Amino acid sequence: MQDLYPSRFAAEAELRPRQDPVVRSTWSPVAPVSAAQAVQFERDGYLVLEDLFSAEEVDFLQRAAGELLGNPAALDRETIVTEPQSDEIRSIFEIHQQSAVMARLARDARLADVARFLLGDEVYIHQSRLNYKPGFKGREFYWHSDFETWHVEDGMPRMRALSMSILLAENTPHNGPLMVIPGSHRTFLTCVGETPEDHYLSSLKKQEYGVPDEQSLAEMAQRHGIVAPTGKPGTVILFDCNLMHGSNGNITPFPRANAFLVYNAVSNQLEKPFGVEKPRPWFLAHRGKAEPLAVERGPLSEPLAEMVPA
Repeated sequence: MQDLYPSRFAAEAELRPRQDPVVRSTWSPVAPVSAAQAVQFERDGYLVLEDLFSAEEVDFLQRAAGELLGNPAALDRETIVTEPQSDEIRSIFEIHQQSAVMARLARDARLADVARFLLGDEVYIHQSRLNYKPGFKGREFYWHSDFETWHVEDGMPRMRALSMSILLAENTPHNGPLMVIPGSHRTFLTCVGETPEDHYLSSLKKQEYGVPDEQSLAEMAQRHGIVAPTGKPGTVILFDCNLMHGSNGNITPFPRANAFLVYNAVSNQLEKPFGVEKPRPWFLAHRGKAEPLAVERGPLSEPLAEMVPA
């Protein structure tokens, strides 16, 4: 397959124009987002959706996240990533396969229908994780485009995926919230440096390859500005796969947590990686045949006995 977004080959970074549409569906009154939201996503590459879930549902999700964090021995050890300089949990991957509640969340129509509309296709979960940034010790996530890594190291062919961050604790301007560069999704910033084998083992703690250069980041930020969306628990922040984003460390006493779901179009399932010989492991990127997500409607607090992982 032709590589439309080559990266980590040249000696210098390049700012290349995006070659894929952003919003893949034509808006109508029955769309799961408003006309203004569709325009904003096309322009800025992100949306903030509020009040999708009831207080009871938010509490349900918070308890499920607490169970994941509180019993790491029950999880697949490979899926747990700790902070660079401590044993504090930084991320738990593949949560939709390790928690029935998170599996149900991934299938929820309030999320999946938005993904299907914006991506113009049936969708599946490319990656899921619980991100946790503890008080006082939570480290930063440096600026990056998810697509650059997913393309180079996983083999995602086109920009036809998006991420949804479901806030499980209040995200304030002070406790290391997500930061985005609006409009940066329209430009593909290539990175410099050949990717070492098993790069994921270090990059999940601190990324050193596939990192944008400071000059290009400064140019993007000066052109578009930087926004830090915040919100109460239950708020959903969704953003395009190529949007430049990151977050500061958390030196407040208030932890930050979110459930993170990546929806990819079924027509955009992974090929051979475009920049490495060995693809990243199963818990970072779904490989093989992608089955459309079985979307469900109704409250999240349905009996767990009726839930099975997607």
